[in-house]
Amino acid sequence: MKTFLSLFIALAAMLWLGAGAQAEEAKTLYSCGMHPQVIQDHPGNCPICGMKLTSMHKALDAAGTNANPTAIAVDAATAQNMNLRTAEVRRGALRKTIRTVGTIDYNETAMAVVTTKFKGWVEKLNADATGQLVHRGELLFEIYSPELYSAEEEYLLALNSGSTNDPGVASLRETAAEKLRFFDVPEADITRLEATRTIRKTLPVAAPMSGFVIEKNILPGQMVEAGAPLYRLADLGIVWVLAQIYEQDLSYVQLGQEAVVKVASMPDREFRGRVTFIYPNLDEKTRTARVRLEFENPGYFLKPGMFVSARIAAEIDPSAILVPDSAVLRSGAKNTVFIALKEGKFEARDVVLGVEMDDGQCQVLSGLAAGDRVVTSGQFLLDSESQLREAIDKMRGADKPGAGMEVSLADTNVAAASPVDTDAAASVVYVCPMPEHVSIVYDHAGNCPICGMALVPVSPASLKKIQPGGQVLYYTCPMPEHASVHEDKPGKCPLCAMTLIPVMAPPVVAPTVPTKPKQQYTCPMHPEVISDVPGKCPKCEMDLVPVKTN
Repeated sequence: MKTFLSLFIALAAMLWLGAGAQAEEAKTLYSCGMHPQVIQDHPGNCPICGMKLTSMHKALDAAGTNANPTAIAVDAATAQNMNLRTAEVRRGALRKTIRTVGTIDYNETAMAVVTTKFKGWVEKLNADATGQLVHRGELLFEIYSPELYSAEEEYLLALNSGSTNDPGVASLRETAAEKLRFFDVPEADITRLEATRTIRKTLPVAAPMSGFVIEKNILPGQMVEAGAPLYRLADLGIVWVLAQIYEQDLSYVQLGQEAVVKVASMPDREFRGRVTFIYPNLDEKTRTARVRLEFENPGYFLKPGMFVSARIAAEIDPSAILVPDSAVLRSGAKNTVFIALKEGKFEARDVVLGVEMDDGQCQVLSGLAAGDRVVTSGQFLLDSESQLREAIDKMRGADKPGAGMEVSLADTNVAAASPVDTDAAASVVYVCPMPEHVSIVYDHAGNCPICGMALVPVSPASLKKIQPGGQVLYYTCPMPEHASVHEDKPGKCPLCAMTLIPVMAPPVVAPTVPTKPKQQYTCPMHPEVISDVPGKCPKCEMDLVPVKTN
């Protein structure tokens, strides 16, 4: 559309110039601010929208006082009709959010397999269902093994033979006891056998760790071979998320970065964790690499096998020059912005862009400096005016663009139009005041589903202070009944041996202060006229009245 408009404008200028270039060269042209394709050599109204035509006068000569002949001048009324808005180019942190998907998996460092080192028959089964929670030292099953029974008899014979002071007898006893240890017979059972001198038919097998039974390959009366996996146990206090990162985004992912995931079954909350490992291989078909994210799991909401959407926040540059994405005109070959100058003038400038952020900001590598003001709305009309002037200059054979004519939509200062800056309001989220549960972020008020305490609102800035990996007060057990466990270092719960989770500093509640909207003024007869300052309507000269806000 813009290319068609530019060709139309250039054709109109060519026809006008061809009709009488020499005779009309000194004349003043008139054009419409909303329809720059309308050009005539006398004042009047636009035949399309009825607006008053404004002059397109010749610029001062090369030795004149015009400091910037390439600038476009726009009056306050026209700028208001064109909906011109500006924003300041600023320095800020350049952040990129990588969005991907992944699946929840078990923490491989917190898993155990229960097996035996001898052949035998299952006599009694205590842990008889997959998904059952068991604790370290809790009885899983009892097994009878002729091989183990013979080893116990050998130990009893060694105990009953000879004097305890005989070195040979002592060596025989130690060898027999060591054989029992090699069969993973607990030391307590060996001591009991030595004290009672009575052999038990079955050996009780206890859980080596606390966790959930995720695999069970055992039934009462079943014969089991040595080394056969009977149970697989997993501690779900901490879970992994295996995410897929595209090759072009890998450079932005670093260990320790904050990661946030959401699951479909709980759309009202987010779970915060961190990047803990980047796998060294790349999938040749999908061109993605696996990245491991680690999450504390209070309440066991995150279940292995769940599908999650994840985002990883990467800070690329703490102080980059940023420009709103809406200010950039992209033509494919180049990127252009319009700079707001003094005295109501605007100038086109080419820029080189870098990384684009999710909040509508772009990194500027060259072409702008912090403090410049750029046009974020209405710049397409400015671009049309700029191309019109360039076309006319080429027709007239000017030495350089803008030297022969300055396109002016008025002669007054554009400051009266009061361009508006665009700022995004900060959102508020909710977390549980219990330090053990701050890794879960909710988008609504209510009560914590784990402990029932009222959720408190926090600002994003406060949330950063309590993110996982921040200040740790102590480590505690994810089991609610063991919340009294406070350890200084990570490890296992002394009561149930589950993996301890860190407890971060409590959140700082940031009260939200509603911002008062800026007062604007409008014309009673022309409601499309909006101004940030009181004054006269540029169309009918009536006094502007305040806009009522709810």
